[in-house]
Parts: sequence; C-alpha cells; structure tokens
Amino acid sequence: MTSHISGTGRGHAPRTTRTEFAAGWTVVAAVLMIFGGIMAIFEGVAAIAKDAVFIATPNYTFQFNLTSWGFIHIVLGALVAVAGFALLSGMLWARVVGVVLAGLSMLANFMWLPYAPVWAIVLIAVDAFIIWALCAPRTDAQV
Repeated sequence: MTSHISGTGRGHAPRTTRTEFAAGWTVVAAVLMIFGGIMAIFEGVAAIAKDAVFIATPNYTFQFNLTSWGFIHIVLGALVAVAGFALLSGMLWARVVGVVLAGLSMLANFMWLPYAPVWAIVLIAVDAFIIWALCAPRTDAQV
C-alpha cells in the first residue's frame, strides 16, 4: 500500500509564496480602504462644518468651495469603506471597484493638496499601494 504524503491535496492548486504574499496584501488593502474611507468621511464633515478649519495655500492654481469638497469626500469615503468591507468578505467585484475608487481618491486628494498638503500626499501614497495590492497577480482560486 502506498501513501500520498506530498503535502498537496487533490483538487487544490499549490500556493506559491508570491501569490500568498499578494493575497495577504489584499487584506491589508481592504483594511486601509475601510480606514481611509472613514477618515475621508470625517474630513468631509470637518470641511462642511467649519470652513475656517482649513487654510488654503495662497495663489494656488486651483481652488474650490470647501463645502462642495466636503460632500465629495463624504460620498467617496462611504463608497471606499463599503468596497473595503466587500473586499474583506471576498467579493470579486470589490477588487475592480476598489481600484477605480482608489484612483478617484487619488485624484480627489490631489485636488485637496491646497487645504491639507501632508495628509493629501499620505493618502495618495496609500491609494497607490491599494491599487498595487488589488492588481497584484494571484491564482484563480484566490480572491
């Protein structure tokens, strides 16, 4: 009688270290999406509640009304947080939506640079990481 102690079960593709690494970063991206979405909601509420909280850089190429940007941040933040929760639950569509929303968030934070430059640059970098983590190659069995 022979024994099959190869470590791989039938019907399961062997997982490589690279795809496990990418799948682990997908979870980190989902958590960052949830956190970033909630923070964008708070940022939007602060912009709507008091325009005097933010100091705009003088002579900047583009300037917008803070109240409208507040509503944009609230809506975008809610969508990003919902996509992050869906990504944690394993929904495949959440990866595509997450990439699109992270791209929109990068654009919104670029336009937010005159009001909170350091925070906007940090969020642009986080959104770039989220896009990488969601687009990293993985096997078909992984979400």
